[in-house]
Amino acid sequence: MIFKKSKKIDTHTHHNSESTALVDAAVESNFYLLTVNVDVPTYPPLPEQVRLSLLHKSKNPAHIDFLSTFSLENWSDPNWVEQEIERIKETFDQGAIGIKIWKNIGMTYKDEKGDFIMADHPRLEPIFQFVQDQGKTLMAHLGEPKNCWLPLEEMTVNNDRTYFKEYPEYHMYLHPEYPSYEQQVEARDNLLEKFPEIRFVGAHLGSVEWDVDELAKRLDRFPNLAVDMAARIGHLQFQSQKDREKVRNFMISYQDRLIYGTDLGISGIPDSERVKTNAIATWEADWSYFVTDQLMENRVIDGSFQGLKLPKEVIDKIYFHNAVKWFRPNLSK
Repeated sequence: MIFKKSKKIDTHTHHNSESTALVDAAVESNFYLLTVNVDVPTYPPLPEQVRLSLLHKSKNPAHIDFLSTFSLENWSDPNWVEQEIERIKETFDQGAIGIKIWKNIGMTYKDEKGDFIMADHPRLEPIFQFVQDQGKTLMAHLGEPKNCWLPLEEMTVNNDRTYFKEYPEYHMYLHPEYPSYEQQVEARDNLLEKFPEIRFVGAHLGSVEWDVDELAKRLDRFPNLAVDMAARIGHLQFQSQKDREKVRNFMISYQDRLIYGTDLGISGIPDSERVKTNAIATWEADWSYFVTDQLMENRVIDGSFQGLKLPKEVIDKIYFHNAVKWFRPNLSK
């Protein structure tokens, strides 16, 4: 399989800049992109994220779509639900193909009782019902890797160790008073039970990145659940070191439910060539892992691992067809 000739979709990127460098890299590499709006403190305000998404759509309509989101900032306002549904509706009218929710649900915001607002909080239900009724997709980054509840030295992959060292506010090992890993995943599962018909994509391997057998149980239980692999491919590679055939068989068995994504981002006034070089290098390295059986190394895990050399039909689903099915991007432009 030839990398540039194969049609591909990266369903998890963040375009917080007017620079088109990341889209330019995608065009060069035959990628279609989804840019994902997120209620992250270090990101631009949500209206600005929408503006940037629409700007990139106007410049490259054949190569990008976007997911919008909502904010819990005014949770105590009695009209909060209606206001946020109106915000979402406006973005759907502007072309958003779904929404994303982030880990601040479950890890940051609290309700009027002082309890953490979890994904299955009843007050969120009208929003999810609206998304379902509109035939749109709900992407959710809920919880964190299981490593988040471990000391740094016990984490399995190096990028988790780096991230939680840099962002101790999200390192749950340091915050035992916060909801546990199990409570985070349970809240997500409760959401899926409440909305069995919603098209749902669990970002980052659905935060069940640590064991493909455990992830398989969730995929068996929830037919409308798919997961993207953004920023979690290293966890698959770590498991490949121990049992390559187990990971490979999982990818083949669940080929209809796995979606490629990276979490690549661009912000401010970047070095365009550096952005392009990094994006293409990331895409090509991931491609090699899935497509070849080469022995390879990276900075995410210690030691070498072998590529999975998945069948062509599996690659086509992971990189393209599953994204089309779950997100319904506007590829006809």
